[in-house]
Amino acid sequence: MLIFQSIRLFVPVPPFVSMFVIGSAVNACLLLAVEQANWRLALVLAVIAPVLAYLQQVLPLPIFILPVAAANSAYVLGYYLGNRFTGYWPAIGIAAVAKAAAMFAMVTWVINWVQLPAKLATALSMMLGWPQLITGLGGGILCFILLKRLSVWKS
Repeated sequence: MLIFQSIRLFVPVPPFVSMFVIGSAVNACLLLAVEQANWRLALVLAVIAPVLAYLQQVLPLPIFILPVAAANSAYVLGYYLGNRFTGYWPAIGIAAVAKAAAMFAMVTWVINWVQLPAKLATALSMMLGWPQLITGLGGGILCFILLKRLSVWKS
């Protein structure tokens, strides 16, 4: 997961594109952690990921670690619980919606609490809003492909 998050440091990709590619890859790692280890370990990774993002200067203030960690945790738990009761693809949808909703609620709260300049608040709302739904679904698709590859490799 650290390697995927560090891609933006070495490959010159526009931030908006980087967000979708790296976000989907990190989400796939979270789902793989649930599948290959357990949901508790995936929650640890869900909290570590935004700390690394802050250290890489992707998040503007340390307070934004909290909403990203909460959204990642909602993604992990949404997938874990959804997969127990509904199956893989519905669980991906549940997880993606849970992540986007948690992120929207937490970022809105933080932006209002910190009272950021309007331009920065708009940019953060955009980056940490609806794209999270897309990266959540993208992570599910990547995870599915990787799980299929891993099952062939293990056979």
